[in-house]
Amino acid sequence: MTSLPRGSAATGHGLARRRRAVAAVGAVSAGLLVLSACDEPTPMATVTVGKSSKSAEAVCYENGENLGREEATKCALKKASDSIKVPQGETLRIGVDPEVADKGWALWINGQQVTPAYKKTYYAFQGVDLFADQQGQAAPKTLYISIVQQSGSQFQGVWNFKLENADA
Repeated sequence: MTSLPRGSAATGHGLARRRRAVAAVGAVSAGLLVLSACDEPTPMATVTVGKSSKSAEAVCYENGENLGREEATKCALKKASDSIKVPQGETLRIGVDPEVADKGWALWINGQQVTPAYKKTYYAFQGVDLFADQQGQAAPKTLYISIVQQSGSQFQGVWNFKLENADA
């Protein structure tokens, strides 16, 4: 019968325990590295019509740095995929994170600014008819709105939403 040298079994278990500990530390370190490489989420914006709401992160946002008007316009023209139905004359409510409201934000429709900048976290456009017939043309079936964080000539973020004409 072969006998193991004294302490060999204990040494083998200790070595296995150390390997597991090193592997666990390595896995935790790798996980933290992956998390640190992730982008920080952007502030949120929410559009509410009646009982329906859609929230979104910014399509363009550089941690509050100036995008410039040209880039903000390009971002505002990017199509949102999620949509919300808007009946004629229904109140359109917009909510933004406080950090967006502190700088100011404006409502853009189809890439064009339509309101002055507001410095509120919430604004309701009551009885607005976004889908009104215009100059003899039929009411559009879809509009793309953007909430653009802006202060003077500084454009810091763009959030896009798709509105569907519920009456079309």
